[in-house]
Amino acid sequence: MSQGFKQQTILLIGVNHKTAPVEVREPLALKGAEEEPVKLFAQIPPVDEVLFLSTCNRVEVLFTSTDPKRALIELKELWAQKSGLPVPTIDEHVYEYRNEDAIRHIFMVASSLDSMVVGEPQILGQLKDAYRHASDFKTTGMVLNRLLHKAFSVAKKVRTETKIGSQAVSISYAAVELARKIFGELSDKVAMLIGAGEMAELAAQHLISNGVKGLIVANRTLERAVELSTQLGGDAIGLDEIEDALVKADIVISSTGAPGLVLTKDQVKRAMRPRRHRLLFLIDIAVPRDIDPAINDIENVYLYDIDDLKGVVEENKQERAKEAKKAERMVEEELLKFLSWMKTLDVLPVIQGIQEKAEAIRRRELERSKKYLGNLSDDQLEAIERLTNSIVQKILHDPIVCLRKNASNEECVKALLDTTSILFNLDSN
Repeated sequence: MSQGFKQQTILLIGVNHKTAPVEVREPLALKGAEEEPVKLFAQIPPVDEVLFLSTCNRVEVLFTSTDPKRALIELKELWAQKSGLPVPTIDEHVYEYRNEDAIRHIFMVASSLDSMVVGEPQILGQLKDAYRHASDFKTTGMVLNRLLHKAFSVAKKVRTETKIGSQAVSISYAAVELARKIFGELSDKVAMLIGAGEMAELAAQHLISNGVKGLIVANRTLERAVELSTQLGGDAIGLDEIEDALVKADIVISSTGAPGLVLTKDQVKRAMRPRRHRLLFLIDIAVPRDIDPAINDIENVYLYDIDDLKGVVEENKQERAKEAKKAERMVEEELLKFLSWMKTLDVLPVIQGIQEKAEAIRRRELERSKKYLGNLSDDQLEAIERLTNSIVQKILHDPIVCLRKNASNEECVKALLDTTSILFNLDSN
């Protein structure tokens, strides 16, 4: 192409939970490296712009280069050297995408269509953090800035125009969603967790994000209950205090590893009188069950077990899969728009060339003319600057519009660029 312009290629190389085990993903994340990974990769000569994304499920390097073959080789060698993994091991697990495929992939990642749990919102925040980090080190430029901002807007569109993130697809979240459907607002409700394991912790986080008024953590080991309640901002009790705590609680989520029942019908029955028979909602997500199923016979008491929730989760997963199809169509539409913009990059050097040449001529002729114009005031000089600028811009307007308009026309753009370069004698500059 004219002026020795080399086209930028967008590349993405990475591993995720589907292509590499955690033993491979961990070293590739370069945690604890002496230098920031994004800064490290930016120093590779054929890499022009770069972003490094590292989450618990994926590690990816997104970059641009005018020499993609050499950039990939050098990037893998550096990655191998810093991670301690040999290049063949990296080759065995990584995926590599170029241009259209790389753009599609980053749109899919941002929209959570490539996540372990489709529709989970965390990945967008992680991608934004990675971009902020790259911006701090000034390792992104025109192409990646545009690509990432587009990825963020695609993700927003997917989230607002589909229901991909609106249904609970984990047991813990489904339990809290069920409570929300029964009570509406949870801001005046007190929740009690029986058990302090991972499921209870996840449920507690969902309850807190839904604004529950209070949280009680009951556990066989009081020390663990105190640890979790301190972390989440609640009260800790032992299992022998559950019956008294039932008087205050509106929502009970039980997930202990106990072999037998933790909450009996008699305990709940006794607690209902001081509660003045206020509605009590219980969810038993333990296997074997913690809560006596006969509790459902008590008036104003509603008990759901893990099978009830599994049904809800399965329905929601199917619904998300349908919404994911809609989202993928949106990604394809936005991909076409971005590819169209990418093509305009081909004409930019020629446009810049004719603008720079015209400006150089304007300045040269202006300086020559000044000696014939005598002493001019600042206002007069400014008026001449405006006039000459305006003439140049108006002359160049039509050629520039023509170039931009035909940038995506593969059949004629090369001939147009060559002709423009000859007409404006750009190659001689």
